[in-house]
Order: sequence, then C-alpha cells, then structure tokens
Amino acid sequence: MTAAPAIDYESIFLHAPVGMCISDHRTIQASNDALAQMFGYTRSAMNGMSFQQLYPTMDEFLRTGDRIIPIMNAKGRYSDERIMRRASGELFWCHVTGHAMRASEPLGPGIWTFEDVSEKRPVTAELTPREREIAALLVEGKTSKAIGRQIDLSPRTVEMHRAKLMRKFAAATSSELVHKLVGLQQL
Repeated sequence: MTAAPAIDYESIFLHAPVGMCISDHRTIQASNDALAQMFGYTRSAMNGMSFQQLYPTMDEFLRTGDRIIPIMNAKGRYSDERIMRRASGELFWCHVTGHAMRASEPLGPGIWTFEDVSEKRPVTAELTPREREIAALLVEGKTSKAIGRQIDLSPRTVEMHRAKLMRKFAAATSSELVHKLVGLQQL
C-alpha cells in the first residue's frame, strides 16, 4: 500500500483562481496571486496592507467594518458586493466573502475571498461614497427601510439617494435601477 502524496496547501492557496487572503484586524497577513493581480499590487506589497487601501474612501472602509461586526457576530461569516479600488485608482464591483477564525473576534483572524464582478457589473456612473453603499444594499434586495436601519439613515434619506441613483443611471423604476446596477439590460 502506497501513501498518498502530501498536499501542498500553501501552493493551493497561492495559485487559487479566486482572490484570497488571511487577515487579522482588517490587515492582510498573507495574500495569493489572484488577489494581487485583481487589485494591481504585488503579493509582497499586499502583505501587511490595511484593507483601507482597497476602499474608495476611508469613510466606506469604516462604515463597512461597522456593518460587518454584527453579521459576523451572528453568523461567523460575511458576504456582500461592493465597489473597491485598484492600485491604479480604478473603481470596480467586487464580491467579498469572509469567515472569522474566532467567533469572539469578528474582525480578528479571518479568511477572505474576493471576486472581480466588473465584467457583468461595470461602474458606469460617478457615485458618492454613500450612493455606492446604498447601491450595494439595493443590489442585495433590501428595502429603503431596511437600508436605513442598517446604515442609520431615515428611510426618506435613503429614498433621496435612491432617486439620485435613478437619475444617474437613467432608470425609470427601482427595478430598472437594480438591473442596471447589476449590469443587466432591462427587457
């Protein structure tokens, strides 16, 4: 009976077809080739980098961290689609999923995956940080009331931002706006 060959998990991590990293308190501890390529950095430059570098603004970095904590506390994992920033400054839609290694530390050690979804969802309008946040939550199917509760705004303020998004994307209805945000054509 021959022994099975040893599995090289480090090689699997480094060459995985999806962007991956290991983080601790929102700082990248180790990253793979796909993540570095997606964001336009070298792996060595990403290791030790704060996730803040990957967000369009500091405010979006802080608000996303605040949004992640209660969900990680409840579920141990987090997933969303959001606009991120490459080293070149280009903004793009990214699907992000994370898993906390310790239930008691939602932003402590964790494993995160990143998938560039810009081909099916291009960033086509100039959006404010708050509009980007609301757009991401609209894509998740949340109502203005649910968005308002989640990001501590009144539903009326969320509706104001939704109306601005509808103008920027030339959408006649909320449904058409969501279709345009996800990169689909309204039939």
